[in-house]
Amino acid sequence: MKIFLDSADISEIKDLVQTGMVDGVTTNPSLIAKSGRDFKEVIAEISTLVSHGPVSAEVTSFDYETMMKEAEVLRKISDNIAIKVPLTIDGLRVCRALSSDNTLVNVTLCFTANQALLAAKAGAAFISPFLGRLDDLGMDGTDLISDIADIYMNYPEFETEILAASIRSTKHVQDVALLGADVATLPGKIIKAMYDHPLTYKGLETFEKDWKATGQSIL
Repeated sequence: MKIFLDSADISEIKDLVQTGMVDGVTTNPSLIAKSGRDFKEVIAEISTLVSHGPVSAEVTSFDYETMMKEAEVLRKISDNIAIKVPLTIDGLRVCRALSSDNTLVNVTLCFTANQALLAAKAGAAFISPFLGRLDDLGMDGTDLISDIADIYMNYPEFETEILAASIRSTKHVQDVALLGADVATLPGKIIKAMYDHPLTYKGLETFEKDWKATGQSIL
């Protein structure tokens, strides 16, 4: 499963890209707003830092004509830009037009398997089902991932990748990986939490103590 970093924080992206675990980046208008910087400048900088993978840049309008104009501006920033569009009728029209022109499209704010089916038919490179927001309503967001995976498995002509979004915990990451999600987009804190386990650190403390007792040095 690929891991994308869900962030527009340049310092955080620089830090985590160095781990070799970041396969791409997703952004949205809210994340860009938190950065306090110019939208296009941030996207351009991220695209340079993550030149090996896709960077999702989201349109900010909702009608077809304006979204197409915004997409034209965004995809000129870098070759690795994936245009992020909402799962609406106009959004899927944009998806169809852009994907037909060999542009990667990430269709976002997916909450039903039927929506995911439409996105795949529109040629989306990625579909972004939001797990956490469904969990907030007392539903199980992983059920949506399972349903989408089953539908896509029935139709091998679909090339859309399931990009699990709105991840709230490391358990979410494990669950979507078990269900066969192609990608999980994660806040930096979740990626870092995936490394942590108290037994790992306890083991290291024991190894260090025993090694020091030998009086030896590898160097």
